[in-house]
Amino acid sequence: MTLGALIGAELLNRGCFCITLDRQALEKSLDQEAGAAGFAASLARSHPLLFSNVPVFVPAETMAEMARVVTAVEAAALLPGYRDAALAWAPAIAQEEFGPLGALMGYDFHVTPEGPRLIEVNTNAGGAFLNAILARAQSACCAEVLAPFDIRPSEGFGDRIADMFVAEWRRQGRPGRPATIAIIDDQPEDQHLYPEFRLAKALLESRGFRAVIADPGDLTLAGSRVTIGGEPIDLVYNRLVDFALDQPRHAVLRAAYQAGAVVVTPSPRIHALLADKRNLMLLSDADRLRRWGLPQDEVALLDAAVPKTTIVTAANADDLWRDRRRLFFKPAGGHGSKAAYRGDKITRGVWDDILAGAYVAQTYAAPGPRAIEHEGARTDLKVDVRLYTYAGVVLLAAARLYQGQTTNMRTPGGGFAPVLEVPAALTAACT
Repeated sequence: MTLGALIGAELLNRGCFCITLDRQALEKSLDQEAGAAGFAASLARSHPLLFSNVPVFVPAETMAEMARVVTAVEAAALLPGYRDAALAWAPAIAQEEFGPLGALMGYDFHVTPEGPRLIEVNTNAGGAFLNAILARAQSACCAEVLAPFDIRPSEGFGDRIADMFVAEWRRQGRPGRPATIAIIDDQPEDQHLYPEFRLAKALLESRGFRAVIADPGDLTLAGSRVTIGGEPIDLVYNRLVDFALDQPRHAVLRAAYQAGAVVVTPSPRIHALLADKRNLMLLSDADRLRRWGLPQDEVALLDAAVPKTTIVTAANADDLWRDRRRLFFKPAGGHGSKAAYRGDKITRGVWDDILAGAYVAQTYAAPGPRAIEHEGARTDLKVDVRLYTYAGVVLLAAARLYQGQTTNMRTPGGGFAPVLEVPAALTAACT
């Protein structure tokens, strides 16, 4: 990343408010996409801190570097040595290979002065359907702003999503395309992002699929036929956080998956290969990646972009406690930033919980800042950039603005934000 690009993006994030969220346009788009009048008003009442008023500016070359990191990670995951190491600590269900690559993967980055840092990979990455609409609801204060920035970065998102599910279907050896897709989560109507499930359902139906939102308990399996209320289900868009499908209430889905009776994406295998936090130890080990046969340019890329990560054990506990102020601790199978801690914030009691659980320690990479104006006051929020991907290709980029140790949707002025690329030639977009 060149110094000029970094400084340009930093200046924009520190003080540019020329592009802001048009909430009236957002409300109109949300209602249209959901196919329900009042959807947006209901979302605003239930999720008042979901959307930030400002975009996040990222240098175009940084965006390109993050995309290359995604490619390198997924290239590493294809190597027999990496696969054997990752599957060695994976559950038995992950050993089975059915073909799909994982719908809507999420690669989360912090943009630092030294370059982007891959914080984690997620298989149940939420927010893509909301962010696609958010990106189209931005307004500019002057015509000059429109020239350097693409303020409609999510065009074609719906077609890419449809193509993704068809590709997953065919990767499991099925002809044509799936007729019915089930969006599955536990008690979906109680989930924080249930409104997104409604948007996903509407998008899929607009592309000619039959779509249902259901609890895994609604599934039945008879022979090789999976149904919900008597209707055959071809593909499951899996939003569960029981990544190994080992909870008793998920037994039908587990059996259907293992029998190949339904295409499940993302699957237990993909989570084991990419999203288990212990894999960050493999991805940050340049010597091992080189030995496994990853090309040197991709080894160098991952060596720079993936913070050094270690599995917490009794043997290294004293060293990690001593170095905790420069570390971040995460549960190996965690999700949604739950039970994740900055090392300089943990107490002895929390440390005991970490030692009792399955945790990794990651070199801390500080998130970049984005200035906001909220209720007449200006403040800096932290920025997490997420790339939503399929088969190593970026489908959409978005950011989350927050305060605190980890990302959340509880920060006034924070929430989801679109990512706008700062062209290399840009020196200033606003003052």
